[in-house]
Amino acid sequence: MPIQRRRCGQYKVLDEQQMHRIHQAVLEVLEEVGVYLEYEPALRILADCGCRVDFARSRAYIPEHVLRKALSTAPSRFTLHGLRPEFDVKVDIDSIYTIGGSSALFVIDLDGNRRTATLQDLEDLTRLQDALKNLHIMHGIVNPQDIPQEGFDRRLFPAVMKHTARNYYSQGTGGRSIADQIEQAALILGGTEAVKARPPFTIVLCMTSPLVQARLRLEELLACAEHGIPIYVEVDAQPGATTPITLAGTLVEECANVLCGITLAQMVRPGLPCVFAIASGVLDMSTTTYSGADPRANLLHVATAQMAHYYNLPFQGGTGIDAVISDVQAGYERGMQVLANALGGTNFIHLSIGLMEQMMTASYEQCVIDDEILDAAFVMARGLEVDDESLAVDVIREVGPGGNYLAHEHTLKHFRDLCWFPKLTVRDRWETFQGKGAEDMRRRANETARRILNEHHPSYIDRKTAQELDRLAVAQQQAEIDRLAREGA
Repeated sequence: MPIQRRRCGQYKVLDEQQMHRIHQAVLEVLEEVGVYLEYEPALRILADCGCRVDFARSRAYIPEHVLRKALSTAPSRFTLHGLRPEFDVKVDIDSIYTIGGSSALFVIDLDGNRRTATLQDLEDLTRLQDALKNLHIMHGIVNPQDIPQEGFDRRLFPAVMKHTARNYYSQGTGGRSIADQIEQAALILGGTEAVKARPPFTIVLCMTSPLVQARLRLEELLACAEHGIPIYVEVDAQPGATTPITLAGTLVEECANVLCGITLAQMVRPGLPCVFAIASGVLDMSTTTYSGADPRANLLHVATAQMAHYYNLPFQGGTGIDAVISDVQAGYERGMQVLANALGGTNFIHLSIGLMEQMMTASYEQCVIDDEILDAAFVMARGLEVDDESLAVDVIREVGPGGNYLAHEHTLKHFRDLCWFPKLTVRDRWETFQGKGAEDMRRRANETARRILNEHHPSYIDRKTAQELDRLAVAQQQAEIDRLAREGA
């Protein structure tokens, strides 16, 4: 199904004065506190472009004029490419898209078992998500535990790309992994020039709060900038643990850390597509565990979306829910989360499908349920139109008092595009519900997921290329394992 463009809502939690005060605090942190970068080549680039750098402490200080120049070249509009043009994502700061779940170590399968995730689960869950209406960008929803973990990203690439034509939100394990993924993409597209023209994948760079950018992430950033691969620069803050407990203070750290990465990327390649990204949650002070579904986490995402747009940058937000099974808690947590993001201006609602237990577990059933929740949230985010056709004064005049609109041509003309037609939600009376077997939503989702997996076998890549891709991925991973063994010897 071609990707449809939807517009963000209008829920705002910061006014202009508050955003300006946060921005001034960000400037103060960047210029006076600085950011710790664990990679000397990155520090040298920043120094050469006007930043004060303390090489002995691996700390860079970014003045306002340098930040302003970098933001002037960071685009707010660009395209993330799919394997086919109908799956291209047209990015701007007004549109909403979704990104699938990420990196769970466990699955709840369709027989109700919670077990470690396998490579087959990754392929099956990718096929399942590929059939969902409201999934726009694919991620590796699980990190398979039945393969070596060194260089795992090389194996994820074909497992995902064989089963979707959507843009792939990938991750790396250092600079070498970017070159390897480009090589795999070139095999699919027919050459490196085709990858340069339409890169079918992006890379997420997860920086560390507070104010740390690890060597591997910086290697990946510079490699992506060199080759023109779009990036998401992400921080995953926890107020009270890795950032100040106040949400305003957390916003300052998020902005400073992300903007440092985007500044570096623009220095290397002005115009490189960069997305301001977070997957922040809160620290539950009663249990000391991470919570992504806490209301304050939703509030933080809405506020961060406003700050990203303040800098004219597209924003990715979203995180896992806390529920451990597909129950009422899972429903209300996901509903509040995606609705807040859709109304609050999040351009990419991340981790929005299938993830549970604070991102540790992926659920086949929850993937299908989340697609329905997203569908309902997008109806609300769309709002309503007010024009002559929608005001329908002529129709009201024609039908008159006591009339009926059901058979009117105005209703017939518009009901398909205005009404919401859920697939899992039940609107039956009690007797009808009982007569149909009285299945709850989880059971209905289970049946839907089984049907999709039985019927949906996309072939976006021909069999020969898919086999070559698998062989290349195994060889690349083994080369990475051998390299790490040599360095560790």
